[in-house]
Amino acid sequence: MELNIAFGLALKQIRNGRNLTQEDFAMVSSRTYLSTLERGLKSPTLEKIDQIAGVLGVHPLTILLATYADKESPDNVELLLQKIGDETRTLTLVSRAKD
Repeated sequence: MELNIAFGLALKQIRNGRNLTQEDFAMVSSRTYLSTLERGLKSPTLEKIDQIAGVLGVHPLTILLATYADKESPDNVELLLQKIGDETRTLTLVSRAKD
């Protein structure tokens, strides 16, 4: 699955799970733009993901995790979280070793 499509699916699933309409995002985005994101026609900036996450009431990484879970395999969320945790710990150790 393409990344834009996976992002759109994740966004729509979270939005629907929060019982929000596209109009609820009016302070950060137009309904038309949100619709194009949900259909995978456009790719948002990090700034826009942060703004959308604020309206959704979730951390921006939650949207990205849901995106990659949809893209790779929804059944592997725990494995994906484990991988992220391992990589983050490794990066932290490397960073501390350089200091």
